[in-house]
Amino acid sequence: MTASVQTLKAAVEQAFGEAVRELKLERGELTLTVRAADYPQVALRLRDDDSLHFEQLIDLCGLDYSDYRNRPWEGLRFCVVSHLLSVKHNWRLRLKVFAVDDDMPAVASVTPIWNAANWFEREAFDLYGIVFEGHEDLRRILTDYGFIGHPMRKDFPVSGHVEMRYDPETRRVIYQPVTIEPRENTPRVVREDQYGGLH
Repeated sequence: MTASVQTLKAAVEQAFGEAVRELKLERGELTLTVRAADYPQVALRLRDDDSLHFEQLIDLCGLDYSDYRNRPWEGLRFCVVSHLLSVKHNWRLRLKVFAVDDDMPAVASVTPIWNAANWFEREAFDLYGIVFEGHEDLRRILTDYGFIGHPMRKDFPVSGHVEMRYDPETRRVIYQPVTIEPRENTPRVVREDQYGGLH
């Protein structure tokens, strides 16, 4: 554990106090989890406080915690994770916030704070259905505008809801219900004692 990460941990604890829901130091990386209500103020202070100075957002993504680690998840389902960089202090920080409503997940947009979040938030909205309140152009970015559902959610069917194909009669691409039969593949397990020359 380096002194630099310990210095960052102390600075975060001092800056946010009660706003810290969880502060975890694992494998030399610091993860700060905050409540959705505190998220915009914490993000702004992370950027503007000279003792922290996280001027760059490197990445932002959505997560679906249902069935986390192949076990039922007890807490809130949808999470937004941001990876921040302070060039000034040579620090990295992971910032996590959980959406309070699993049926309509929403958190504040950090695009006004770090404009690099724009397309990342659109991707999390498209793939997970997380709404970023205050985002000026929240629309799908990877799937078609007519796409139904959010394909990275763990309850989204692997084959999807519809398929598209080119129809030579109408000379255009059309949507139709999925024609693939659902099936479950069971992998073959090799149980030979001498398999691969191992004893």
